[in-house]
Amino acid sequence: MRELIRINQPFLGKEEIDSAVEVLRSGVLTDKSGMGPRVLEFERSFAKYVGAKHAIAVVNGTAALHAALLAAEVGPGDEVIVPSFTFVGAVNAVVLSGATPVFADIDKDTFCLRTDSIEEVVTRKTKAIIPTDLFGLPSDLKAATDLARSKGMMVIEDAAQAHGAQYDGKRIGCVSDMTVFSFYAAKNLTTGEGGMITTDDDEHAQALRMIRSHGEQRPYWTVRLGHNYHMTELAAAIGQAQLKKLPGFLERRRKNAELATQKLEMTGKLILPKEPEGRRHAWYVYTVRLRGVNAAKRNKIVDKLWNKNIEAAVYYSTPVHSTPFYRESNLARRGRLPETEKASRQVFSLPVHPRLGEEEMDYVAETLRKTIA
Repeated sequence: MRELIRINQPFLGKEEIDSAVEVLRSGVLTDKSGMGPRVLEFERSFAKYVGAKHAIAVVNGTAALHAALLAAEVGPGDEVIVPSFTFVGAVNAVVLSGATPVFADIDKDTFCLRTDSIEEVVTRKTKAIIPTDLFGLPSDLKAATDLARSKGMMVIEDAAQAHGAQYDGKRIGCVSDMTVFSFYAAKNLTTGEGGMITTDDDEHAQALRMIRSHGEQRPYWTVRLGHNYHMTELAAAIGQAQLKKLPGFLERRRKNAELATQKLEMTGKLILPKEPEGRRHAWYVYTVRLRGVNAAKRNKIVDKLWNKNIEAAVYYSTPVHSTPFYRESNLARRGRLPETEKASRQVFSLPVHPRLGEEEMDYVAETLRKTIA
């Protein structure tokens, strides 16, 4: 029987194992300032890779979002525009900062925030926009940045799924005011759990380094609100080994996505992912839309793929604004979200991770073709 083809899988080898063992043997597992030798090395390497002046490592992606909001001085009375068609982490981070999340709608082709929907919900209270690079595709960053500049707002880019993606020839991580990455086990680059914030702004970088260490400017000298968001030396060592492999991982993901497109492009019932001009996808997952179906029909197809040992995934069947917590509380407000609600009923994702070869991709695509025929 065929082994389950997972939606995403960490790709770890001898290099990661050897790096972890070196840390364990050294006895230096963490640093009270969050700046141990392995963390500093990983930060320098990651900043260089994305083309940013600073990279600040933290414990996970949600911590990175929260720290970035605190560094941007977002707090009570402020509003932050976010998508609802995303993971709840970004929205929770806004609430944890004391601000109000405001949901804007998405583009029907890219599933990223739509500029005219952002404009509809901007008020005098809007302090920041969090565009999400969804499924590995960069958001429309120029539009978001131009709007933010004209209104005196910040752009905190959520690139948790987009390591190595590019916008107008630049790697994600050097375009927005601050860019946030996650290194969760399923991501394009993993440290098990971990996160990173990149920025070119010296003041933001200084603030972020204090925020991740209880707001301390120096030991026992707290100058601002902070948290314990340290990345461990073990995680940083694994991340450094993974970063060296990331270009190869991305090449394999792109090849697998191209194979999927070749096999599925004549299937009239599917709308395949697009790569708009100036944006280079990182292919975290390969997300398709079923034309004109409801959630029950979509879910039936996903179940059939699972029965054939293909872990198709539905992101995000319940948009954040419809989850019990945000539906029943007054913590957020929203504009009109027709594309968000439509996408939640029609899209699902297929695996294209680098552990998969041509034979597995053929099987995934052919099984889907037969299932929807």
